[in-house]
Amino acid sequence: MSQERKQGHASTIGAPSNPHRPRKPKRCTPNPNIISQKTLRAVVIMKGITGSRTQLRKGTPRHNRARMTDLIIWRRSSSASMDAAPATLNYHRIMTQEAESRLRRVTSRQNALVKELRRAFTHMQMNDETGEGAVGVEGVRLIEEAVRSGLRFQAVFFSEAGQSHAARLLPQIASQVEVLLLPDDVFSSAISTESPQGVAALVKLKPAKFEDVLEQLPSAPLLLGVAGLQDPGNLGTTIRSAEAFGARAVLLGEKTVSHFNPKAVRASAGSVFREPLLRVKLVESVPLLKQHGVRVLATSSHKGKPLQEADFTGAAMIVIGNEGAGVPQEVLALADERITIPHSARVESLNAGIAASILLYEASRQRQKLYRG
Repeated sequence: MSQERKQGHASTIGAPSNPHRPRKPKRCTPNPNIISQKTLRAVVIMKGITGSRTQLRKGTPRHNRARMTDLIIWRRSSSASMDAAPATLNYHRIMTQEAESRLRRVTSRQNALVKELRRAFTHMQMNDETGEGAVGVEGVRLIEEAVRSGLRFQAVFFSEAGQSHAARLLPQIASQVEVLLLPDDVFSSAISTESPQGVAALVKLKPAKFEDVLEQLPSAPLLLGVAGLQDPGNLGTTIRSAEAFGARAVLLGEKTVSHFNPKAVRASAGSVFREPLLRVKLVESVPLLKQHGVRVLATSSHKGKPLQEADFTGAAMIVIGNEGAGVPQEVLALADERITIPHSARVESLNAGIAASILLYEASRQRQKLYRG
């Protein structure tokens, strides 16, 4: 090898690396003792915690609220270089421990609150509420809807099988509310649902009065009257559609199933907690509403003005009737107009809940078009 080549080879070996060449990133072994900020954020969001203190639910107990606030503050203050948190910051474990500390075990079926829960579900099959104005609700989704609706809780009940729901629900419920843990057989004896989820509650309702409806008449509201509907599922669907399409109140006439029947509550998907519902005698209420300028439109399966020709603008009340017999004759005679939904002659009539939903949608469409135009 020539002298030049030897010197060139030596200079190549000892030469410094190019300072402009990007360095290859180091491979880091994952640390099992930390979790990433992204993972923590996913846990926080999954558990329903919002990103600010003010957005935390007012009913959250103070000790739980402090725990959640710590998580939020950590998430906000962490910089890009601090992309990890101690694994001991386990939200689920913390909230489970806090929830379990609120549970009071009761084994007797004669406990006062257990008896009231049983009485509430029994009366809901026939009446509207218990004597103290509390109704029973069962299931995680419905209890969360009651919280979202701003209802006041009297007590919450968990079965031993449903105790796992406590960590999810109790942070949403005020700390002064009594929370009972019941054996599965005691819980089942108080609940009327066929497949209970292991959690129930007694909630206080917001009262609605007929006078409140009359006060709204100058704003030309849309109302819904229900005359003798017997299927609780249909009633729940009707109440849900009434809220969805802007009906200001639902007037429940004689022989209409209880709107707090467990099946009606479930079918309403929480609308029963928010929509103003009034028990009335339609033969007395309809003339009073007409005196205040409300047009009454009664449904009919075959005879009446086709839906597309009906006028639902202005102050109006739609009246739907029984699944089989329709609107009672004494109420039908008071109506300003009869409305029918055109359908195939092979079908005798539509389901009452579906018919009510179609009518309410058309009324909402017309009113939005008029008031926006």
